Amino acid sequence: METISIQTKHTQQFIPNSTLQKLLPEALTARETLVKGTGEGNDFLGWIDLPATLDPQIVSDIKVQVKRLAPKSKYIVVIGIGGSYLGARAVIEALQSELQPLMNCNENPTIIYAGHTLSEDYYHQLLHLIESADYSVVVISKSGTTTEPAVAFRILKKHLEQKYGTTEARERIIAITDAKKGALHDIAQQEQYPSFVIPDNVGGRFSVLTPVGLLPIAMAGYNIDALLDGARKMRDICLGNNTLEDNPALLYAVLRNALYRQGKKVEILVNFEPNLKYISEWWKQLYGESEGKDGKGLLPHSLSFTTDLHSMGQYVQEGERLMFETVLSVAHPLNSVELPFDEKNLDGINYLINKSLNDINHSAELGTILAHEEGGVPVIQIQLNKIDEETIGQLIYLFEFACGLSGYMLKVNPFNQPGVEAYKKNMFALLGKPGYSLEK
Repeated sequence: METISIQTKHTQQFIPNSTLQKLLPEALTARETLVKGTGEGNDFLGWIDLPATLDPQIVSDIKVQVKRLAPKSKYIVVIGIGGSYLGARAVIEALQSELQPLMNCNENPTIIYAGHTLSEDYYHQLLHLIESADYSVVVISKSGTTTEPAVAFRILKKHLEQKYGTTEARERIIAITDAKKGALHDIAQQEQYPSFVIPDNVGGRFSVLTPVGLLPIAMAGYNIDALLDGARKMRDICLGNNTLEDNPALLYAVLRNALYRQGKKVEILVNFEPNLKYISEWWKQLYGESEGKDGKGLLPHSLSFTTDLHSMGQYVQEGERLMFETVLSVAHPLNSVELPFDEKNLDGINYLINKSLNDINHSAELGTILAHEEGGVPVIQIQLNKIDEETIGQLIYLFEFACGLSGYMLKVNPFNQPGVEAYKKNMFALLGKPGYSLEK
């Protein structure tokens, strides 16, 4: 298995290697704090060893539920918000074409999502879609009282019961929740739903490699054993290697903090493969919630190139110099498509016919990197050999571990999110929930 690497060629004029080496001791101290559990948030560090310590019985039980539900479900509706759904969606959409659900050739259920919005039109359309198709539900919530997933689950539970009857509806619901307490835990106990546990020591945005992510990913037909293998490989590297050259998590954390301290306040995660769009969405939550506190933190943003070069490219090239880019660079596609020869050549692209689309895409990528570097934007490259389960498992763990390091280097608690509750208080007051009033 080839491992992910990080290239710094296009950051060197902004951050010389000597500066990075000076920050290495700080990063190693942050790693010691993280691994020994001596820092703030140390009750949420279960994800560190998760790839190596996850009970094989959990993986086996997940596969049993997939074998039971997948054959009788055209759709699996995953109910969750934030870390309860973004990780699973990131992996699933990385591994499948965005066109795949439209191709009607997938033997596995199509995963659709609920509980991440309060849009009435969205739920009207969702109910219309599942009215004429067999479906099942995976509901993910630690408490069971978070508004968005609670609303979605109440609607879909009722719909399932009306469509299939109470007994079969119970068989088509799987709950992933707290082991001992909470509304969803109690409902699952009363209704006798098959259930999986969200570990107490793993926060939502770090939960991809728990049943929160593994069950939906497996339902979509992907190899969770390979995903975990990739994460284990990267864990060994993150814990075992002490140099920037051999440890991509150390290097990434050092680069981010060095650029931040130079005044770069925005990090843009860039992809040249549409499949990686939701990796960016998950990454934004991971770093935004972990670092954005105490008046500190990089603002995580994302762009999909070459598409966004025709919209945001101008700003990145010549706007305020407040950003750097991290490019997810994929070496090898899984498929090939030839560009045909056209005798008339009215579009003027016959010069490309001896090149693969991947060659063309990589030329666009390198051309963009060189242009942005020249325009004053440092560019970090994260090199992926290809997009498969093992590689995505590596990437997930790399980002998680580097996030813990980077947060401690920033001197914040990377594992809490006190600001997330602020909007809820006002929303509850506006909706008339007892005990709440508007904050002014």
